[in-house]
Amino acid sequence: MNDLSVIVDKLTCYARKNLGLSAADEIYARNAVLDVLGAPDYAYTGATCSDKTPEKLLEELSSVCENMGIFTADEREEYADRVMNALSLSPQNVRMRFAWRLKNSSKSATDWFYDYCVKCDYVKKSKLDKNPRFEEGGLIVTINKAKPEFRDPKKAASGNAVKGGYPKCAICRENEGCPVRNKRTLRTVDLTLDGEKWFWQYSPYGYFYQHGIAINCQHTPMHVDRSTFVKLAEFVDIFPHYFIGCNAPLPRIGGSVLAHDHFQGGGEILPMHRAVAWRRMERSGFEGFVEILDWPGTVIRFISRNKQALADECERLRAKWVAYSAPELGIIAEDEQGVHNAVSPTVIKTGRGYEMNVILRSNITSDTYPDGVFHAHPEFHSIKKESIGLIEAQGLFILPGRLEGELKEVEGYIERGEALPEGLLQFSLVYEEAKQLYNASPAEGAAAAIRRELGSICGRILENTAVFKDRQLTVNFMEELGFYLK
Repeated sequence: MNDLSVIVDKLTCYARKNLGLSAADEIYARNAVLDVLGAPDYAYTGATCSDKTPEKLLEELSSVCENMGIFTADEREEYADRVMNALSLSPQNVRMRFAWRLKNSSKSATDWFYDYCVKCDYVKKSKLDKNPRFEEGGLIVTINKAKPEFRDPKKAASGNAVKGGYPKCAICRENEGCPVRNKRTLRTVDLTLDGEKWFWQYSPYGYFYQHGIAINCQHTPMHVDRSTFVKLAEFVDIFPHYFIGCNAPLPRIGGSVLAHDHFQGGGEILPMHRAVAWRRMERSGFEGFVEILDWPGTVIRFISRNKQALADECERLRAKWVAYSAPELGIIAEDEQGVHNAVSPTVIKTGRGYEMNVILRSNITSDTYPDGVFHAHPEFHSIKKESIGLIEAQGLFILPGRLEGELKEVEGYIERGEALPEGLLQFSLVYEEAKQLYNASPAEGAAAAIRRELGSICGRILENTAVFKDRQLTVNFMEELGFYLK
């Protein structure tokens, strides 16, 4: 029996059971797969499978094809992408099925769409499930082994532009089905937000449950204005089981793509949304109230059932913050380097109405802090030097994959009571503090001490990002906007 014929038949069976491949299209899809593989000898075997996800089948395909010389190990990802695209529904068909479900239940629609993106191998869930993840000190800490560490804010400003100019950037809708970056299996669905055409897709390397991206159909730069707040509120009208937020539109405090307007959200409520109020404030004429959060960063939560009133108040805050300077606090609104203040809003919908958390951010630098005054300070760079964007600011830290091996070595030196070697001296702070935790509770082990230390460092990084180190200053700032303590 031809091994390639067997795996092709298994993949076709998988597509029938999981990807919506109809009996009428089965021959067509199988021939498309054979075309991708260079039209090798094939004979129908009737082989079937019971797999619910494609990883094992794609591994089997790669093994067979590499042995036959059809492609090399370096070409595995590309050929998997091409084969799965040949077996998947067209973008229009996916959108039609999503829209049909959306009429009855938004959660049913998103659950189906996310599951489809996993089954067509666009969302790399099997890789994501291997990322270490734990909760410590009220924060969620993950080590991202699936993606490389991102340290260059200049790439964010360009939107990770594609050589040749098509698509214009990494998140343009023209990426759907595009061979650049192996986006053949990317599928998107339509959104209308504040009268504009947007679309929704899932992240292939998501940081949390059903991590997705809402993207402007127009390639327009990231920005935050009144319409942003309306769009975010309208998104949770459509998907009340999701949160949605927007990165600050400036380098060092924004995300990895600033050249294209987009939001991020999904099906997991992050720690900041669960943070309690430190103070409550009201303003005459505002149909709602605000809360100063008990949170390491500087966050004002607006609560209202009226999204237009909510957008008005959030925009008043944004306009004031963008122009705000307090040199004695290191806050400079604008200088020869440009504008430095921005906000990062994120919203959920609860029984109280819309809860819009607005995070005050500044990307100002100094001689002491060339990477950012309100960025992770240098003593923490061995753990996190990347931008502290929307997701981290909400309490979910994505740490680089290199740490899994490096910190395992540090654990060993702690347990053996040995000094760090020269190659690990960048972890001296982690070593000294985790060693104290370990010595206080040796039965818990060095791994537990390292986890507690990581939670502590991530909390201190959030404190670094706070523009007002004293929450009373946040109260004073809101009083200037006409709010008073209640």
